[in-house]
Amino acid sequence: MALALSATCIVIVALLWEIAWPRIEQAHERRKANRKRLPTHDYDPGRERRAEQRARQLLRSCVNDEEWAMYRDLGFIRVWGAQAEGPGAGGAPYAYLIYPHKPIVAYLPQTRELLNEYCVEFPDHTRPYGSALLPESDDVLAKWMALTGQERRLIADANMHLPGRQVDPKQVRRDLWRLGEWERERARREPRAATEGGSVPAP
Repeated sequence: MALALSATCIVIVALLWEIAWPRIEQAHERRKANRKRLPTHDYDPGRERRAEQRARQLLRSCVNDEEWAMYRDLGFIRVWGAQAEGPGAGGAPYAYLIYPHKPIVAYLPQTRELLNEYCVEFPDHTRPYGSALLPESDDVLAKWMALTGQERRLIADANMHLPGRQVDPKQVRRDLWRLGEWERERARREPRAATEGGSVPAP
């Protein structure tokens, strides 16, 4: 009985194998053909690093001294809202923090209350190495240019979310505290540089 059952199982497995094998072979051939169609490029491990270095140079040439120093020291740039008035925009009703490859975060400078996140993307269409992401500094520059040039259009086109959707509110509040400390230290250094005959960075 057991011998007959084993023989039956072997026959069934053999029949299933005969039926399935052509399909497995066809799928394997299709996979090989698809791989051949994909373009191949020599991979350059330093390409991303060189691209980021060029992007940082371009960003530095476009933003002012304070914004560049902010990005260099803190890793983000603050942009005042279009309604900001007066030197330093101390009375601005709102401002933005621009992070690389993260949503733009709007907040109230006086209370540090977080308002919204604005998700925008600037894909890299460079050929043949185009990818979904620009170099970090290029991404920051694209957002900076859009905010300073066409703030209303950018905000209207962006996907708006409540704070915390993609950027941790604790991180943003920590960054706002760091920004305040950074500005106080910068303000202390400027008068000292002036009295010592050094140059004062442009506002």
